Amino acid sequence: MDVAVKYYATGRRKTSIAKIWMTLGKGTVTVNDRELNDYFPRPVLQILAMRPLTLTGTEGRFDIEVKVEGGGLSGQAGAMSLAASRALLKIDLSMRPVLKKATLLRRDPRMKERKKYGQRGARARYQFSKR
Repeated sequence: MDVAVKYYATGRRKTSIAKIWMTLGKGTVTVNDRELNDYFPRPVLQILAMRPLTLTGTEGRFDIEVKVEGGGLSGQAGAMSLAASRALLKIDLSMRPVLKKATLLRRDPRMKERKKYGQRGARARYQFSKR
């Protein structure tokens, strides 16, 4: 019984979380049980999500299954990129210099700032009048 090895990794950006499973295969990419081109309609987001595989030259070698949740499409593509980078490191540590140079191993910490009490928003104040 030959069981294919699955490599798992998680990536986050803003409020999005991407869970990725990579298996040696033909290169099919499914995001939330849909094809990559179908889930990310904008080519920019497709390129962003697949960037780690493009840079390391492993684009057609793995079957990728991704579950993304939270946030918008841009955040989800960024989270998927980080998850793919981390999974590639589990497969082959020699890819680290290439991914590190492209800053694909860094989690983007930018989040929406919370609304503060006594204010209209995170930084916006209610209008002030002396009289």
